[in-house]
Amino acid sequence: MSNPAESLYNIRILDEFADKKSIIHDVHPLMKVLTTGAYLLVTVSFSNYELSGMLPLIFYPVIIMTLADIPMVPVFKRVLLALPLIIGIGLFNPIYDKSPMLVLPWITISGGWVSFFAILIKGFLTILAALILIATTGMTRIASALRTIRIPGVFIIQLLLTYRYIAVLVEEAGRVVRAYSLRSAGEKGIKFRDWGSLTGHLLIRSIERAQRVYRSMCCRGFTGEYHTGREKGIGIGDILYFAGWSLSFVIIRYFNIPEMIGWVMMGVRR
Repeated sequence: MSNPAESLYNIRILDEFADKKSIIHDVHPLMKVLTTGAYLLVTVSFSNYELSGMLPLIFYPVIIMTLADIPMVPVFKRVLLALPLIIGIGLFNPIYDKSPMLVLPWITISGGWVSFFAILIKGFLTILAALILIATTGMTRIASALRTIRIPGVFIIQLLLTYRYIAVLVEEAGRVVRAYSLRSAGEKGIKFRDWGSLTGHLLIRSIERAQRVYRSMCCRGFTGEYHTGREKGIGIGDILYFAGWSLSFVIIRYFNIPEMIGWVMMGVRR
């Protein structure tokens, strides 16, 4: 199995993190979903030139991972898988926006570079927050929370089945790549001319595997509903968790904390 496929397959480690016991894991999943939603809204609401104002948002994932006893390295590795896409989104900003925004004695930084790094930080933080939600809650409990706020069941089923069987697709891809490498000894990687046929072969194998999985589910009583069980009631601590984080997000959004700290430090030095 190739390294990218192995990295995707190992996403199941997030389920192992979700089975841990901590003060964060005990918070009601609905409150964690709403808190993550508020965090994502605040993060994307920053303009592409408000670079310094976004920096305090990094404290949320760091504090959550620390309290939940989740190792940072495995989570960060999974965020890095999406970085090429994020880089591609803002790659041309420095080319089209060359207006100077920050002039230093040794370098002039254009608005394009500022917006590029802002997009990079936004993408990093949003993906990191989503992975932390999965690692501290589990996809089944997230689905239960989404059901509570009346998200259509068809979307919940698609979310659960996609997450559950993504490893099956990766496994099929690994088999195709392994079979190709065995039939082309001495070749490094897959030739460009073979990409189309291998992709079509993978699609056919995936459809056949999906049909077998679906028939197995029907034999076990699947009728279109995915029962996630019942959750405990929402307590005062859960509400305070959501309210406290939401308030901190609002403060970060409307007050440039790094800039305020800079003003204070400049005043002290004077």
